[in-house]
Amino acid sequence: MKWAILGGGLTGVTLARLLKEKGHEVTVLEKEPKIGGLCRSEVRNGFTFDCGGSHIIFSRDTDVLSFMQNALADNREFRNRNTKIFYKGQYVKYPFENGLSALPKEDLFFCINEYVKNLVAVEKGEVKEPTSFKDWIYYTFGKGIAECYLVPYNEKIWNYPTGKMSKHWMDGRVPRPPVEDIIKSAIGIETEGYTHQAVFSYPIHGGIEALIHAIAEPVKGSIHTNFTVTSVVNTGDGWAVSNGKETILADRVISTLPLQTLLPMLDVPSKILEACDALRYNSIACISVGFKGTLPDISWMYVPEEKWGAFNRLSFPSNFSSKVAPEGCSAVLAEITYNEGDNISKMNDEEIIMHTVDGLVRMGIIPSSDDVVHTAVDHFKFAYVVYDLDYLKNIKIVREYLEGNLGIDLVGRFSEFEYINMDGCIRSVMNFVEKKA
Repeated sequence: MKWAILGGGLTGVTLARLLKEKGHEVTVLEKEPKIGGLCRSEVRNGFTFDCGGSHIIFSRDTDVLSFMQNALADNREFRNRNTKIFYKGQYVKYPFENGLSALPKEDLFFCINEYVKNLVAVEKGEVKEPTSFKDWIYYTFGKGIAECYLVPYNEKIWNYPTGKMSKHWMDGRVPRPPVEDIIKSAIGIETEGYTHQAVFSYPIHGGIEALIHAIAEPVKGSIHTNFTVTSVVNTGDGWAVSNGKETILADRVISTLPLQTLLPMLDVPSKILEACDALRYNSIACISVGFKGTLPDISWMYVPEEKWGAFNRLSFPSNFSSKVAPEGCSAVLAEITYNEGDNISKMNDEEIIMHTVDGLVRMGIIPSSDDVVHTAVDHFKFAYVVYDLDYLKNIKIVREYLEGNLGIDLVGRFSEFEYINMDGCIRSVMNFVEKKA
């Protein structure tokens, strides 16, 4: 069977590789000059930065983890995870509930007291079942942890009120921490939250894009870059996919494109377009900063407070690989989520850089703006899926029409419109190929 795969990001190239291994013919159509999507990397001024946000290689899924590591072969280094939250000028262990002893005493008491009070109230049935993401945070962690960290951080990264977000995506994703772990954390006994992230790997050379090229190696002759799909037409016995100049014929079409990009190529009823338009997402600005000097041995850091800047997460690529920064220099990648019309969207790149560097200096991450030797900003329109309260209704309408009525397969973060990480995308591909190929 011949498959046309729309989009050459992680999902698209993994689909192509696994389908080819099953004996199928594949064509990948990518609008950009190179593959990678959110996993693209750039080498500038001797620094290698991931353009679409920080990515590392780890997974609880052993099959997926083996697939990624085998693809990279020897081009990988391993690191012990050391993740922090920057809270009131201090480094607090991540996840927050495992680092309570580092908090100011008033905040520590607030968090542990409210956690215990809430736990007792929940067990007595005195707390209503949560109906929103915000409700779920309070229900699971209590008022203290919610208000000190989880609500402000999540409203910063999602750029959306947590009270207007669905809680369905948290079910089974984050368990309630055991009370004994909370008490241990409060009195300074080491506890671990996400042990599957304790050790991660990262490409030595090439940034995370090296993984994409490694996966794509067996199918690189089947990838068409600079191919912007403008129409997808069912011919009756297959599909015709065109960029206005060239047409690719295929038996089946798989889209890894954002639904908001795919639907305008199709003739669909207004009800479907309205449901798609109602799906919420965030854009991202990724600010690369290279400077002369060293960094603490931290993998990445969450920044819930607005006072330091609009960025919600910092990562330190020069702590991932020994080959991504010039000698004597270090690298910081700051991530800011935004939406059209908000303050960040109205800032130009120079203003975003100044805003970010100022925050990094005030935090003590970099010594001085005079030490900065490289900056760049990369924007991606589609970065995070935002689960609002109408998400389940709207995504059902769109998926049922595209997959059921039209027969277009949807795989990947913005095609399935699910908040899934790299390993989740690869698992989606594996499941799809096992089921349909």
